[in-house]
Amino acid sequence: MKRIVVIGSISMDLVVTSDKRPQAGETVIGDSFRTVPGGKGANQAVAASRLDGTVQMVGCVGSDPFGQHILQNFTQHGVDVTNVRVIRDEVTGTAHIVLAEADNSIVVVQSANKQVTFTEEELEKLLDDQSFVLLQLEIPIETVRQVTSYCQSKGIPVLLNPAPSQPLPPEVIEQVTYLTPNEHECRDLFDGLSVDEVLERYPNKLLVTEGARGVRFHDGQSVRHVPAIRANVVDTTGAGDTFNGALAVALVEHNDLEAAVRFAVVASGMSVEGFGAQGGMPTRQAVQQRLEHV
Repeated sequence: MKRIVVIGSISMDLVVTSDKRPQAGETVIGDSFRTVPGGKGANQAVAASRLDGTVQMVGCVGSDPFGQHILQNFTQHGVDVTNVRVIRDEVTGTAHIVLAEADNSIVVVQSANKQVTFTEEELEKLLDDQSFVLLQLEIPIETVRQVTSYCQSKGIPVLLNPAPSQPLPPEVIEQVTYLTPNEHECRDLFDGLSVDEVLERYPNKLLVTEGARGVRFHDGQSVRHVPAIRANVVDTTGAGDTFNGALAVALVEHNDLEAAVRFAVVASGMSVEGFGAQGGMPTRQAVQQRLEHV
């Protein structure tokens, strides 16, 4: 089985819950505050590992207590941290999250995540034909471009979650094997085209996540829709990361695309029933049991 190599961001989430999301210039009284490990790369690594994937995390943390705590968290979840670098005199990335009105708002501060860079020789040592690479956009875009180009040249499959939304070089879109924007990110990436038009242009590559409506993709003949499951929503943070981690696991296990998407949709739906980006991420057994009733 291929190992899933997650190249991406590692952060500490600073989470405030409130009944109301403040408007510009407004102060509101919150209900609670917690710090929990996060970052899109880290979340996807933990999600994949909890689903029995063989996962290696590649990224950077600072030489601060947040970084130490995050490394311990990876180890507790069975994620290989051999290639997580600790950057001296730098702070670990943070995500400042407001949970209110059954949704979330997030401000990301990259910090050590800006240092996720490689030489060509480092990539050769890191990746081989037994790798499946999972990427996001909370690390330098030049690193993303370098990794996708290298992987295409070596025949290494890449799943890119283009979040947070930002312009992508056209060659990156062509080089990746799978691209998983949400509906807002899809509009930003393919300005002027409807979702259906873009899906038809990228069959079996583009998978658009649409929250409570599920996921759509084109199988080469028609648009396929995999509906979301019913869920008791506690915290939507990390649902997309769970989807991507779960999708990577299912694809590595050679499931066909629709079966892989269905597995990932169920895992993602279950994740919103717990607190924190990683707190609600389900185990493999739990997802299998839920799939039996979908």
